Amino acid sequence: MQNSKLQIIRRASFKATPWKNGGGITHEAIRVPATGDPFRWRVSVADIDASGPFSEFVEYNRKMVLLKGAGIELRFADGVHKTLRKVGELVEFDGALAAHCELLKGPCVDLNLMVSKADGVSVRVERFVESLAVSAARNETTLVFAIDRRFKLEITTGKAVTIEPWDLAVLSQGSGHLRRLESPNAFGSTSVFLATLKFVSGE
Repeated sequence: MQNSKLQIIRRASFKATPWKNGGGITHEAIRVPATGDPFRWRVSVADIDASGPFSEFVEYNRKMVLLKGAGIELRFADGVHKTLRKVGELVEFDGALAAHCELLKGPCVDLNLMVSKADGVSVRVERFVESLAVSAARNETTLVFAIDRRFKLEITTGKAVTIEPWDLAVLSQGSGHLRRLESPNAFGSTSVFLATLKFVSGE
């Protein structure tokens, strides 16, 4: 695709900020717009050191992936419970719904994507052994977050970059492939969080 754009945000550049409710620290990778509230969407990595309530984000849909630790249980005000026990497990919920986080066996780290309810988003965690195709159509942005292994991201314009664990790639109007850097005979697969943001009026 023409006019494709790729932005790489390294883990080391994430900005530490307190939770909205003051209960912990999150490390913000990106927010759009870059400053102020309300934002349109935001990606961050949060340290959860103690059980307690989550911040309320009424205008957003939330996506969470466990990155480190023995797991958490989310208890929502409507009586629903959702549990993340393994690294790479994903949960989605309405930010307007009050949620209490219970640590199962000690501190955890999780990935958070918050997207305005005015925009569409589809998310998934993929596990691949050799390669995986990624793309973003017009008025779309695809987020690629490395969960557990490094890999190479190659886009059709010819650009190629190595993505380390917990780095974020932001691809707009383009396509490419993720390619594993370790030998295909190496044990296990590579896990990656993918989100496609679909903007109702462009970004």
